[in-house]
Amino acid sequence: MDIVDKLKRKNIKVLDIPKWGTYLRKEWENNFANHLDEKEKEAIYLLDDRDFGGYLWHLFSNKKKDCLEGEKAEEAFNNERKNKCFVFFQHSDFALLLENASTFHTDDLIDEIGTDMYIVDKQFRWTFVLTHETGWFGPYFSRK
Repeated sequence: MDIVDKLKRKNIKVLDIPKWGTYLRKEWENNFANHLDEKEKEAIYLLDDRDFGGYLWHLFSNKKKDCLEGEKAEEAFNNERKNKCFVFFQHSDFALLLENASTFHTDDLIDEIGTDMYIVDKQFRWTFVLTHETGWFGPYFSRK
């Protein structure tokens, strides 16, 4: 079962928003990495589309922003009040808008392990990030 079906079964309204990935990644950068200059972003391969793939979560793995990691991150996400959230991915323009997402929980993400997935509330006040290296890096939870 994919994540959309899981969420719909929990009465979470799921809207596909195709082609929003680029916009949401830029908004994430603007809201969570805005304290870094371009040189600092390059140094941690935040936006690199060559060598290390330009992963936004490098912000956390390189200790450039305070965050919770692992089980503490999962606990923070599970306890966060969620109404409307965006879900988007590192290497895809596919994205979702969730409404009535109060029951959205890390258990819903079990099949997504190994994916670079970003979840933010609609105002980008907090983020929860799964990485393709979960177990070594992440998951992460941070506030703006």
